[in-house]
Amino acid sequence: MNDRAIRFLVQRLGRGHIVVMSTSVHTTSTAYRESAGAAQLRRLTDTSTEASLLRLEQLAHLMDSAILLPGINRRVGLDAVIGLVPILGDIAGMAIASYIVYEAKRLGAPRWLVWRMMGNVAIDGAVGSVPLAGDLLDAAFKANRRNVRLLRRHLERKGALRPSEIEGTATRLD
Repeated sequence: MNDRAIRFLVQRLGRGHIVVMSTSVHTTSTAYRESAGAAQLRRLTDTSTEASLLRLEQLAHLMDSAILLPGINRRVGLDAVIGLVPILGDIAGMAIASYIVYEAKRLGAPRWLVWRMMGNVAIDGAVGSVPLAGDLLDAAFKANRRNVRLLRRHLERKGALRPSEIEGTATRLD
C-alpha cells in the first residue's frame, strides 16, 4: 500500500446515483478525516465532464419530472410548480434552464447546439408565460430534460463521455 490510501464510504441511491459520504487520507505519520459535508461539497464542485453532466441530469429531473401526480400517473417538476406564480415563477424557471445552457457551453458544446438549447428555453418561457394553459403545456414540454439529453448525445458522439447505452444487437446463445 502506498503512503496515501484513499477510502470512500459510498452509499448507492436509486437509479444508480452515487453519493460520497466520507473520505479518509492516510499518511505515514497521521491520518486526516474529511467530514461528510466537505466530501459532498467536493463532489458538487467537481468540474469533470461526467460529474457536471450528472449534476445537470439531477437538476433537469428536479425541474421537469420530480413529482408524480397521483391518479393520472404524470410527472411534473418544480418548473411547473413555480411557474404557477405569475411572472416571477417563469423568470426563475428560465434562469435555472439558462444555467443548463451555460454549463453546456462550458463543457464545449458547439454554437449550433447552444442555440438549439436556447430555443428550447425560449419556447418553454414563452409557453409558460400564458396563464394556466401555458403552465399545463410547460409541464408537458420539459425543456430541461430535452437540453440535457441533447448535451449528453453530443458529448457521447464527441468521445468526451462514455455512452450510456450500448449500441448493437444482442444474440441469444443457447
